[in-house]
Amino acid sequence: MGLKKVRLELARDHEFPRGSRRHGYDLVAPLDENGKLDPELWKKEREHCRVLRFWGDEEDELGHLVRKPGGHWAFHYDIYGEEDDDEAGFRFNDEHFIPGEYVSIHEQDETMRTFRVVTVEDVKFED
Repeated sequence: MGLKKVRLELARDHEFPRGSRRHGYDLVAPLDENGKLDPELWKKEREHCRVLRFWGDEEDELGHLVRKPGGHWAFHYDIYGEEDDDEAGFRFNDEHFIPGEYVSIHEQDETMRTFRVVTVEDVKFED
């Protein structure tokens, strides 16, 4: 399938009972034909596999989608991030990044939050 631009928005939780379009992630992810993360494509395209975390009025954070030992996926923030601050995707190996599906992320503040996959689009690189 290839590299896809995926938008995740915060699903309903106790802090945001209606969810939030102002809290989430935009990422470029290597997806297979079933919408699952593709480790082989990631190896070839890892420099393009980026993440932008947007969180209300906080400053956006830029980083990369990384694959950790044991095959776990995480978001690593390049500028101010320590490896201990990486945000781990919960069972990302089993998730389908398809609009309407839900994924969970263990965030920097140790909170597990659920996000809805809002859009999945082809990535177009300019020459």
